[in-house]
Amino acid sequence: MNLSAGVTDVVALEGGEVDRRMERVVRLEVPVHDVEWRKAPERAETGRMSTTVLPRGAAIDLPRADRWTVGASWVQHAACEVDVVAFALDEDGQVSCDEDFVFYGAAETPDGTVRLAAEGPTGQAIVIDLAALPEAVRTVTVAAAIDGDLTFGELGAVEVVTGPGDGERAHAQATLDAGTTERTMLVAEVYRRGPGWRLRVVGQGYDSGLAALARGFGVDVEE
Repeated sequence: MNLSAGVTDVVALEGGEVDRRMERVVRLEVPVHDVEWRKAPERAETGRMSTTVLPRGAAIDLPRADRWTVGASWVQHAACEVDVVAFALDEDGQVSCDEDFVFYGAAETPDGTVRLAAEGPTGQAIVIDLAALPEAVRTVTVAAAIDGDLTFGELGAVEVVTGPGDGERAHAQATLDAGTTERTMLVAEVYRRGPGWRLRVVGQGYDSGLAALARGFGVDVEE
């Protein structure tokens, strides 16, 4: 499985101490247990931030923090690649300029307040500096797009995890697994609500590709 920010505990089977992911487990201070831990009727409180599991369409207030990370992960398929992108949108749901579209070819906005943190073929993340976002930006929409012949129905579930800072501690998570013929999907949006910010899990997909999605948000995409 992917060692994403949504993992709260690790059960190490025999030989697990040499797994290549164990170094990151230790660095993130994720509790490690033996196989008997799964059978315990009650598990000790670890002191980690509790994670809220959100269904599709649900929204939650974000605690105050300068930066938040929205990550998405999936099972790798040889027939396609998945790209996570973001749009910094005004009150009309449009970008103010093409540079407000963050993707693999332009990994951050000019002011650096929204940037792509690409981790690999099974997961990527968008880091948002809420404290420094221009006032004109009302919503940051995070989406995923398939580059290849597969659809989200064939790709399988997309796991979404949101956390403060670099997202190493999950605050909220969701599973988007209702995809069918879609090739692009709105994963989540972070939007202003009064003096604070909220997160909404979206999960809305489209059969068209990334270029069409970007045009819908006002980006001038060359043919």
